[in-house]
Amino acid sequence: MRAFSFRAHPSRRVGATLRPDGRPGYPPVMIELESGDYSAAVSPFGAELRSWRAGGHELLWQGDPGWWAQSAPVLFPIVGWARDGLVRIDGIARPMGVHGFAAQGAFAIDTVARDHVRLTLRETGASLAAYPFPFRLTLEYRLAHESLAATVEVENTGARTMPFAVGLHPGFNWPLAGGQRESHATVFEAAEASDVPVIAPGGLFSSARRPVPLVDRRLPLNDKTFAAEALCFLNARSRSVRYEAGPRDPAVTLAATGFPHWAIWSKPGAPFVSIEAWTGHGDPEGFEGELKDKPSMRLLASGASDRCSLVMSYSANREP
Repeated sequence: MRAFSFRAHPSRRVGATLRPDGRPGYPPVMIELESGDYSAAVSPFGAELRSWRAGGHELLWQGDPGWWAQSAPVLFPIVGWARDGLVRIDGIARPMGVHGFAAQGAFAIDTVARDHVRLTLRETGASLAAYPFPFRLTLEYRLAHESLAATVEVENTGARTMPFAVGLHPGFNWPLAGGQRESHATVFEAAEASDVPVIAPGGLFSSARRPVPLVDRRLPLNDKTFAAEALCFLNARSRSVRYEAGPRDPAVTLAATGFPHWAIWSKPGAPFVSIEAWTGHGDPEGFEGELKDKPSMRLLASGASDRCSLVMSYSANREP
């Protein structure tokens, strides 16, 4: 491992025993990246992005247990909810929380430099009890002028085929960069369906669908938008989504490679919106099969790896 030094995130003090958002074992320091006037902070706990600053503005939601305690969790080895909180592997029902366990993992720091960091999580005795597959999960964050790239690599280090899903779940401040909350929208790169799956009790995906106010690729953001859970655009045409404060106002564009699904989530009245990139999704209603047979799971052969990325770009002023 390359030698490195930590610098505390501005809101944290080095040496203090800190447990932000009530999460036990949270490291007392952050890894801070810099590129020109842009900065980011990453925690080794969950390899979670905790800050992204541009133009004097904090773009990333800072977490508040009253609304949502996290900022940008990494999702693995499942995305979404498992029916009854259980996944079935080799005929055995095993406990698995929403979005898996990576967000609670202690990642090792492989390399760190002024503008990038690479972190790795491997199986433990506890993970093997719930998910009996050896793996290597690597997150790399790379900061550049006006952009922040997150690359996820999953490697099957075991002897048999491994089912998995992975996702990135960044939350953004709403309003963004001093804009007016009511003017915000997400704008898709391509035309998308104007209805989405109904999310049933327990976070399960229903076969029923509900309409959403998507017009000319633009989805206005307001409390009504999120009154009935997340909006999940499965197998979307768009490879990018823009989160904008207004047609000419600051915006963040998210460009995905290897992620077929988008999800947009908040809560009525909440000061954040999460724009998520997924390879998988929650269990369908009534699903009782093996994890490997769940819709949208990827199957990774022994020794193989899979890579996805999400590049987030900030623009302060845009042409009409």
